[in-house]
Amino acid sequence: MIGRLNHIAIVVPDLVAAADIYKASLGAVVSEVNVLPEHGVRLIFVELPNCKIELLHPIDNTSPVFSFLEKNPSGGMHHLCYEVEDLYASMKRLKMDGARVLGDGRPKIGAHGKPVVFLHPKDFLGTLIELEQV
Repeated sequence: MIGRLNHIAIVVPDLVAAADIYKASLGAVVSEVNVLPEHGVRLIFVELPNCKIELLHPIDNTSPVFSFLEKNPSGGMHHLCYEVEDLYASMKRLKMDGARVLGDGRPKIGAHGKPVVFLHPKDFLGTLIELEQV
């Protein structure tokens, strides 16, 4: 069902400083800041040959990643994003197997302009999983 790893998301306390670390220390190519109000985050993508790193920062204290940053003030890995060919078929199969889709259970448009859903970390070895339609 899952395809390639699209990105690894890391919540950071300072988005610009984090981007600078990737640029200056690691020589990475980074995107401009993107704002996704419907997800409550500002983000920057670090481009790699085989996938991306998504650096996330909450827009405000109502953001889902705000509480993550409160618990982890230095930041840390937030989720893994896998690509799927058919998001709706994948969701149906996962729900039949007992997996929980977070939020209202309906896909939202993600940072790449494609539908995404998040799966409960307790159902996936303690890791928050994002599925993105390709």
